[in-house]
Amino acid sequence: MSDFDLVLSGNVVLSSRILEAGYVAVRDGKVAEVGQGPAPAARERHELGNALILPGAIDAQVHSLSQKDQEDFIWSTRSAAAGGVTTIVDMPYDEGNLVCSAEAVRKKVDHASPQARVDFALYGTIDPEEGAKRIPEQVEAGVAAFKFSTFGTDPKRFPRIPPGLLEECFAAIARTGLTAGVHNEDDEAVRAAMEKVKALGITDYRAHALSRPPLTELLATLQVYETGALTGADAHIVHCSLSRGYDIAASYRAQGFAASIECCIHYLTLDEENDVRRLGGKAKINPPIRPRAEVEALWRQVASGNVTLVSTDHVSWSENRKTNPDMLANASGVPGLEVMVPLFVKGALERGISLTWAAKLMAENPARHFRLDHVKGALTPGRDADITVLVPVEKTYDASASGNNVVGWSPYNGIKLPWTTAATYLRGKLAFDGTKVLSEPGTGKFVRPPQQIVVAS
Repeated sequence: MSDFDLVLSGNVVLSSRILEAGYVAVRDGKVAEVGQGPAPAARERHELGNALILPGAIDAQVHSLSQKDQEDFIWSTRSAAAGGVTTIVDMPYDEGNLVCSAEAVRKKVDHASPQARVDFALYGTIDPEEGAKRIPEQVEAGVAAFKFSTFGTDPKRFPRIPPGLLEECFAAIARTGLTAGVHNEDDEAVRAAMEKVKALGITDYRAHALSRPPLTELLATLQVYETGALTGADAHIVHCSLSRGYDIAASYRAQGFAASIECCIHYLTLDEENDVRRLGGKAKINPPIRPRAEVEALWRQVASGNVTLVSTDHVSWSENRKTNPDMLANASGVPGLEVMVPLFVKGALERGISLTWAAKLMAENPARHFRLDHVKGALTPGRDADITVLVPVEKTYDASASGNNVVGWSPYNGIKLPWTTAATYLRGKLAFDGTKVLSEPGTGKFVRPPQQIVVAS
């Protein structure tokens, strides 16, 4: 009788090294052993040859409920399972329910739990009219981080947090041990640039980047890090489209401050002069997609170790909200859960970047960032056996053909992926077999930082 429930053999990708002809052994839903050479016996054993065996990805930025009656967790977690993402961290800006209190957190957990096919964690935020007073209760309810915005997309659903209130929130969060993440666009500067674009009568694909030039992003980035330095909070930029932003983050870390920074997969894949020009509103994202030269500069930041996390900022807007010929009239954001991992692997291999960065930026670092590394983020004995298997089978991505997305469009349609997801395991159980999502709704669990994280008095 074997001691193990499951053993997978192949090239095991860890954050520190790649174990060629390695194996991962699973017992009771946990990683039990990782090694190299002949694999041990198990009740279920798969020899995967030259497949890549990675820790299940943690997508640090997902919007499952931005549009009512559209995606929801039933679909976002299905896309996640099909893409090798075993945990999503969902944003607090839900249409009709800003997650800004313990009650709102519990309501969202109760809503998501019967639907989720993979595990999920939650961001919290504040209602500007209430200030920071509900931050402690949200920590007790189990949020994994807090999210704010220096730009006001909507006064109720996605409000701007002015500088004084942001400082108050950061000070409160500094006492909790969690991270304060911020959408980094300067409100006044963006609105001034938008007015210029409108006055010039520019409405095509160029309008979006012109309405949010680099300085609008960099000014907000500096504000966030200076606020973190002042208050002692762990300050995080939730999406940076500019290489200069990663240099700024690195400079704050060099000064001894906690300054993390996140790169979305669209900034590492799409460019303005080709993709935004071709896709129009379907490539409208805040901050904007930048020119190809900036894309390549971001990959150099990955190779240099200046990127903390890679995520999707996934949101599945219905097509009618992404196809207005007036670029600025479209909703912002794109779906990406199903292809983040294969896209990152493709980009890294094309540039000679080690795949250890895939394990670090999409699993290990997010788990640590959200204080979930007691159970998630690594193929390490004792952690959840969340595993992604990629095989060298070329596939041209088509969101409508996969059947795992609530919308049939994607800005990544037509991209050839040299490695594709062949299996996803959630806590040792097969969630996706390469063709079909097997994980049933309700399989996913709410994951939270350890209960001993409390608010200091």
